[in-house]
Amino acid sequence: MLKDITLGQFFPGDTVVHRLDPRSKLIVMIMYITGLFMAKGFPAYGFMFAVLVTCLAISKIKPAAVLRGLRPILIIICLTVLLNIFFIRGETVLFQYYSIVITLEGVYTAIFMAMRLIMLIVCTFLLTYTTSPITLTDGLERMLSPLKKIKLPVHEFSMMMSIALRMIPTLIEETDKIMSAQKSRGADFETGGLIKRAKAILPLIIPLFISAFRRADELATAMESRCYHGGDGRTKLNVLRFSGIDFAAFLFGACVIAAVIFLGRFAV
Repeated sequence: MLKDITLGQFFPGDTVVHRLDPRSKLIVMIMYITGLFMAKGFPAYGFMFAVLVTCLAISKIKPAAVLRGLRPILIIICLTVLLNIFFIRGETVLFQYYSIVITLEGVYTAIFMAMRLIMLIVCTFLLTYTTSPITLTDGLERMLSPLKKIKLPVHEFSMMMSIALRMIPTLIEETDKIMSAQKSRGADFETGGLIKRAKAILPLIIPLFISAFRRADELATAMESRCYHGGDGRTKLNVLRFSGIDFAAFLFGACVIAAVIFLGRFAV
């Protein structure tokens, strides 16, 4: 299950999506998320799904990688669906047994919430899959640069987010190694009830924390040995500049939002 978590991984490529400026990707992703929250009805959600599939196809990200990344959150998606089905009340009753009532409106809401959650997560995956952590840091810093005027540590904030994303696959790999070592000593993480599994995970926490702190200390030492002192006076090896495909991406995002508003008129 741990190997299924793909958030933070970067898949190098030379597609249009990979060549986009990181600021463009962030802005278009925000526009896509805005369109998701504005979507109403099956036509709008179907259109947003088609847009996402098209972007994945253009970026040449394998569907298996996306599906593998969705596996760890299936429980959250199923829980969201069940809560909406049983707690959303409507006029068209499909099933009723004492206080348990399932309505057509609740089923629709559950479907839309599941679709929205899945597409939100896949959209985030697409950003991290096609953008290296260093490039993403530069993009975040440039986008948040106006906040420097009010003395906010924009560079440090961007650096922390980049390091956090980069460390996710590393910590997952480290956890998998610790689990394998514990299994070789007779530990059982897969059988028993919920309480037993929770107790079995406890021996993983201390080694994982020690490993995380050790890696953080090594990273801090490496940055200090290279005279890292924050963003003041630093220059960039690759200066970010918008190109024609970036403006085309902005236009594409605006068209997506306009199409969602139009398709919302046909909501059931």
